[in-house]
Parts: sequence; C-alpha cells; structure tokens
Amino acid sequence: AYTPQDIVGGIQDSELLLPELLKKAGYTNKIIGKWHLGHRPQFHPLRHGFDEWFGSPNCHFGPFDNRALPNIPVYRDWEMIGRYYEDFQINLKTGESNLTQIYLQEALDFISKQQASQQPFFLYWAIDATHAPVYASKHFLGTSQRGLYGDAVREIDDSIGKILQHLQKLGISENTFVFFTSDNGAALISAPKQGGSNGPFLCGKQTTFEGGMREPAIAWWPGHIPAGGVSHQLGNVMDLFTTSLSLAGLQPPSDRQIDGIDLLPAILQGQLIDRSV
Repeated sequence: AYTPQDIVGGIQDSELLLPELLKKAGYTNKIIGKWHLGHRPQFHPLRHGFDEWFGSPNCHFGPFDNRALPNIPVYRDWEMIGRYYEDFQINLKTGESNLTQIYLQEALDFISKQQASQQPFFLYWAIDATHAPVYASKHFLGTSQRGLYGDAVREIDDSIGKILQHLQKLGISENTFVFFTSDNGAALISAPKQGGSNGPFLCGKQTTFEGGMREPAIAWWPGHIPAGGVSHQLGNVMDLFTTSLSLAGLQPPSDRQIDGIDLLPAILQGQLIDRSV
C-alpha cells in the first residue's frame, strides 16, 4: 500500500481532465483530499486544471519510519504542509482523527469564497475516511452500530449535509449540481470493522463482479431534480466527465474517444438511456 518515492508514473499531459476544460469556461477548481494520479511535480493537480489543492497524493497509509519510508505528505497547493501520523494525526488504536472535519472546513471556505466573488466553481471533495485504516473524529466514535466503519460513514453523511446546508444558506443551491458516489464497492478483505457491505452482490473491491463495480450514486440539485426519486439508469463514473461538461454548456473534446455519456436526460427527465457496457 505504500507509494515509494521513486515511483515515476502518473497522469499524462496528453490526457484532458474535467477541470482543464471547465477552467477555460471561467470556473475555479479545487480538489480536497486524495489525488492518486502521481506524486511527482509533473503530475501535480495544479498542472492539470485545478487552481487549489488541499490533500495528499495518496491514501493515509502508515505510519512508516520516516527515514527509509517517509510518511505520506499533505499539501496545500504546491507546499507540503505536513505528513500523515506526524502533523495530521490518525490514532490506529482508537480510529480517532479530525481529518474529515479539516476537509469539511476546506470545502465550506472554498464555497464561501467563490460565492462572494460570484465565480463559478468545481469542487472535487475526495475524502477517504472509509478507506482502511478507517478513521472518524471523536464526536462520531462509537455512535453507530457498525463499529468504526459505521462511525466514519456517519461523519461523512453529516459533513455532506453541512455542505448542502451551506449551499442553501448562501443562496446558490439551485445553481449548484452535487453528485455523490464511490470509486468501488466495499473491500471485503479489510480487517474487522474496517470495511463496508455489498449486500446481495458478489465479491467486492479489486474484482469485476457486481460487488466490486456497483456502488450508490446520489444527484442533488434543488429546483431541478425532484427529491426522493429513484433511477435504475446504468451509469459509470466516466459519465461524470461528459455530464459535467453538459451542465457547463461545454462539448467534450472531439480529438479523442470519450467513453462517458451525458446522463442529464436520465437525471433531469427520468429517461432511460441505452448505455452500452
């Protein structure tokens, strides 16, 4: 799970990321949390369309001895401001960490700043509290019936609620599209109380069975998406690229094959799209 300092791979310059295209349309873009597309300077998110970054190039693995294996760094934009388990504490015995609260405040502050400047924005909130080693802040520890993992989920749920309330308080909720999903199904090989559940679906993370590939998704846009609706539309996280461009009034680049489709007809009108897998 450790990312050695001499790994050279990462996102290529030839790839066009969503924030690069949104930036051309006047958007200010921020990533909060896990980047995971390379930790060398040429792969830095600020070289790929993001204007701000608070987070880490990898997950919060550790602790390491910080000599042969340095602890994973945390950045604000280009500056390394600390490391996990040193400046940003995660107690592996209790699971206590205030990282999610830090990430939440970063999100609220960014949204407030963009609203004050009347600037369109894209926020990628890539928190990782439910990734082993799972953590939650002291206020949420022991509050669920699902152990530490459930506590972390409750804190994420509460944090997202605060973000949505903040958008409403600022009067920009009807002009802000919010999409919540995960990158994979639950990891069934995690330690006790460190993993989720895939319900009736076969297997989990690191497999291509339904338990590894199928995860929930929630779209929120007051005044545009009726509350409480359910869609059985097949989608893919790649569709968020094309869907987000459509929301911004932009077209996908025509010089390459784009696998994602525009899901807005399914989200806004309830249409079922013939989505090829």
